[in-house]
Amino acid sequence: GVPGPVFVECPIDTLYGEEMVREWYGAKSKDVPPKDFKDKVIQWYINRHAANIFEGKENIHFHDHPLPYSIPEHRDFHLTAVQKKIQSAKNPLMIIGSGAMMQPGKSVALAQAVNRLGIPVYLSGMARGLLGSAHPLLMRHKRKEAIKSADLIILAGVPNDFRLDYGNHIGHRPFISVNRSREDLFKNKRPTLPVLADPCDFLIALAERQHGLYQNWLEQLRRNDQQREANIDEQASEEVGGMNPLKLFRTLDPLLSEQTVLVADGGDFVATSSYTLSACAPLSWLDPGVFGTLGVGAGFAIGAKLVYPEKDVWIIYGDGSAGYSLMEYDTFVRHQLPVISLIGNDACWAQIARDQVDFLNSDCAVMLQHSDYEMIGQAFGAKGEKVRDIDAFKDAVKNALEQSRAGTPYIINAVIGRTGFRKGSISV
Repeated sequence: GVPGPVFVECPIDTLYGEEMVREWYGAKSKDVPPKDFKDKVIQWYINRHAANIFEGKENIHFHDHPLPYSIPEHRDFHLTAVQKKIQSAKNPLMIIGSGAMMQPGKSVALAQAVNRLGIPVYLSGMARGLLGSAHPLLMRHKRKEAIKSADLIILAGVPNDFRLDYGNHIGHRPFISVNRSREDLFKNKRPTLPVLADPCDFLIALAERQHGLYQNWLEQLRRNDQQREANIDEQASEEVGGMNPLKLFRTLDPLLSEQTVLVADGGDFVATSSYTLSACAPLSWLDPGVFGTLGVGAGFAIGAKLVYPEKDVWIIYGDGSAGYSLMEYDTFVRHQLPVISLIGNDACWAQIARDQVDFLNSDCAVMLQHSDYEMIGQAFGAKGEKVRDIDAFKDAVKNALEQSRAGTPYIINAVIGRTGFRKGSISV
């Protein structure tokens, strides 16, 4: 009932035929008589092992249909209890995460429900873009400060993990948690009101009976957002010995259409993009998830382009993370999947270096080169270019969109400088 990654290991007896496996395990030892007692014991063990592998095989039945699963459902008393909590609150705050996006077909209905509830909301993970890029309820910055000023927090598909400082951001404030996963529901901090249910269905049902308007609260949060935006603009103007990544993303954002899917695969560069790029629609942001699983970029992009061939699919790569899957440009070209990659090239594993150098006084294993990553795409029949200033970057974006819409994958290798924008961002 809770989708997510799994690891499946297939032993050789499931990959190859029985006769071949038996030969590998036992035939050789039968052909060659044992030289001594040790060899005899080894032969006996190998033959017994081969026999045990296939013992009882006639009792194994394979099914060609999915196994049944269940999704926990909310009850009417859950809705009533949450409604009472909201009605008594003056400054409610909602945080919606990936756990609320497990029914993508209901994303529009979920967005409508959030709008009807009228509660200021922060979006994370797969929920980015749920309300578009400029919804009046949508907040982007200073979430920690907003939580401290709230008198009720609703977590919808969001666990109390490191992103909320394991519940310490919430502190002693009342909070409601709605989650399909019992483990995530109670992780690190017991909710004031736990609801084991699908967050999407719950919020849709709640919106049918609960409406609100928190104008003063909204204005307070909006002022905080605007202050942070102004601060980002100020930092974007700083000279950093290469293109300032904040200015780069500020430049890119208005050049993206609403028909854009953003795939984030990286560390420092990608985290910077999350502050400055707007996901314009539901299901338009894919990232490595809570565990920061680098290397998912190309695979996610392939999936996104196959599902939405008419959309512009961008991978936002760090130069470190690009090393995991940049060779998939071979796949993009062979299967005619015109994906665009933007590589933030600061010749460094910046997210690791940011703290490693300060804490350990060493840059061991975190330094790279300003490599010509665009040449990898060209080697497979894609196109690309290396850019070092904002004007060239604007032209590169135009070229990338033209080429990709004509069917050719593209790489923009953007040489950037290093900033202090995310200093102190380590979570442990």
